[in-house]
Amino acid sequence: MVSLPILSTAARRLEGKVALITGGSGGNGSSTAKLFCQHGAKVMIADIQDDLGHSICKDLGPTHASFIHCDVTNETDVKNAIDRSVAKHGKLDIMFNNAGILGIKKANNILENDKSQFEKILRVNVVGAFLGTKHAARVMIPARQGAIINTASVCSVMGGLAPHDYTCSKHALLGLTRNTAVELGKFGIPVNCVSPYAVPTPMPMEFFDMKDEDFNDAISTLKGVSLKAEDIAKAVLYLASDDSKYVSGHNLIVDGGFTVVNEVFQCSINRTPAFFIFIFYFLFIIYH
Repeated sequence: MVSLPILSTAARRLEGKVALITGGSGGNGSSTAKLFCQHGAKVMIADIQDDLGHSICKDLGPTHASFIHCDVTNETDVKNAIDRSVAKHGKLDIMFNNAGILGIKKANNILENDKSQFEKILRVNVVGAFLGTKHAARVMIPARQGAIINTASVCSVMGGLAPHDYTCSKHALLGLTRNTAVELGKFGIPVNCVSPYAVPTPMPMEFFDMKDEDFNDAISTLKGVSLKAEDIAKAVLYLASDDSKYVSGHNLIVDGGFTVVNEVFQCSINRTPAFFIFIFYFLFIIYH
């Protein structure tokens, strides 16, 4: 069993709260589960990776974490995971819809995209979050409290970074977050999403065929620091805690500034004087 850092009661931001994390056996999910436990939460890890999930719960300790098998595309599984959480702990305070898949690596060519693969990505990434939100709301609305967090991506606000199926799923997830934030806000339930840049966890590293030590250097905009799964966990902790009590419908982007950079202009600035000629001509036309 891993030894969880001991925090004072005052420092525990989730003391007495109950959280359900889908995709809790993966990199971001397991890091969030560990951090939630450190901050006093009882965590239910829901995933299709049974052996890994049980192993994580064993490391965290049976008093802190429990595992339940859950395929987020199966409504019965999702409903059962939430009902089991309530039966075990008496309530559900935090729903973290984190389960997601990248799909297969392929050219971003609409003519080469397979319909069944496209639908598979949407079932996991969108329908899974929809079902998690639906059944979390079912138990949170009567209590008039709770928090729902979805894992989106920088692909929720940009195009051209990933295949069509994944990008569409994350745009849709942002829409689901905003729409349900409006509805559930009437019951005091905030709904937000966290949008990571590429985190060096097993799934994206396999997708991009990169090693951990090369990952951030190759794609990072913010130099001198590296994005880790623990950083995403801290962002989710903020959205799950009372520190964000007046934050709802928000897309918390954790990307080191990547999405604010126009890469075309950036490359032009760094590599060619033609960019400055273009800007001079553009300004001349506008002001003359």
